[in-house]
Amino acid sequence: MGWTRFGGVIKVAVLACALGAAARAEARDKKLWMEAQNRAVSRQHSNISEVARKAMPAVVSITTRQDSADVPEGEEPQRGIGSGFIIHPDGYILTSAHVVEGASEVTISVRSANGYVEEFPATVVGEDERTDCALLKVDAPRKLPVLKLASASHVGIADWVVVIGNPFGLAHSVTVGVVSYLGRTDVTPNGRDGDFDYVQIDASINPGNSGGPVLDLHGDVVAVANAVNVSGQGIGFAIPIDIAKTVIPQLKAHGRMRRGWIGISVQDFSPEVAAAFNLMPRGRGVVVTDVVEDSPADRAGLRAGDVILDLDRRTVERAHTLRWQVAARGVGQHIRLQVRRVGRPMTMRVKLDALPFTEADVPPATLASNAAPGGRSAEAKSVLEDLLSPVPRASAGQAAGQGTGGSGGSKGTPVP
Repeated sequence: MGWTRFGGVIKVAVLACALGAAARAEARDKKLWMEAQNRAVSRQHSNISEVARKAMPAVVSITTRQDSADVPEGEEPQRGIGSGFIIHPDGYILTSAHVVEGASEVTISVRSANGYVEEFPATVVGEDERTDCALLKVDAPRKLPVLKLASASHVGIADWVVVIGNPFGLAHSVTVGVVSYLGRTDVTPNGRDGDFDYVQIDASINPGNSGGPVLDLHGDVVAVANAVNVSGQGIGFAIPIDIAKTVIPQLKAHGRMRRGWIGISVQDFSPEVAAAFNLMPRGRGVVVTDVVEDSPADRAGLRAGDVILDLDRRTVERAHTLRWQVAARGVGQHIRLQVRRVGRPMTMRVKLDALPFTEADVPPATLASNAAPGGRSAEAKSVLEDLLSPVPRASAGQAAGQGTGGSGGSKGTPVP
């Protein structure tokens, strides 16, 4: 009996030791995990600092001058401030088109290797209002540092990004935040129709930031700071660098982007659109809602009610995506469309024309500084109506104006 009690005591003691060891092991593991997390956060902060430090020399401040007959005698012409970044050592700089729009004089400031500021007059090589991209050129006595252009696909929601710019004239200001959303197409700055596919970020963007780089943690450019929600905080928008990379070669070669034109209006597939065109209520693709007479689409045989499924063997699911893909192909290029008509699959080959209206006739930005602004859409407005505005140039004494947005209406979104 005594041995039984003694054995029970031993078992309790062993169990207590085991529980104590387990608790100590759990505490040790928790401590190691927290230390690892702290080291990871420290490395991340160090990486952000390194990204900003290395990118600084290639980020420029942009000052513009706008001559106007409305300026009273004796007063200074209107001046604006924006940002940009060097993309080629020979002095090519990318910025937002609205930063240099209507400017009679453009000056950029860049930080030299010795830390002092150098100023150079800049020429507007080309600008594209629909993507809000502009290409500048300066003649510097040396090769300039550049930023690497990556892809917006390199970042995901909640990934960290670094924004560098010239807010309110405070050169080389750095803000940090995360990607809030990708593929934001339901916002339109100032109601101007355009090819926007925004990266939404919560890093601070203010007047003067527009045109500055948005960098990933590798120090590569993934987007261009562009617009802000003027009534909110932590809601900024940037144009994916992928769009700018498509536009830049055309700006350099032609001073503008020569978009391909097919001549149709389309809407995303939905039960309501399907009912309007007697289609099956469920499906994919985009629905052709209108075809311009004697357009490339008309000559290829496209009709209202056709459903476009693929473009050049790439699945098409959004009207906005189709619109950009057609525009980016360029004038004279052929595209292959996979179409469904009344349940029957069809393949069509279409040769794209040039836009048959004024944009095709606008001279390069270097030849015309008063290009007419884009028209306001008469269609349904975006979910951020009266809230979204391109980041202005921080003109002295001039408040940032609010904007309206536009999106597809009942007749569909026209495709260039």
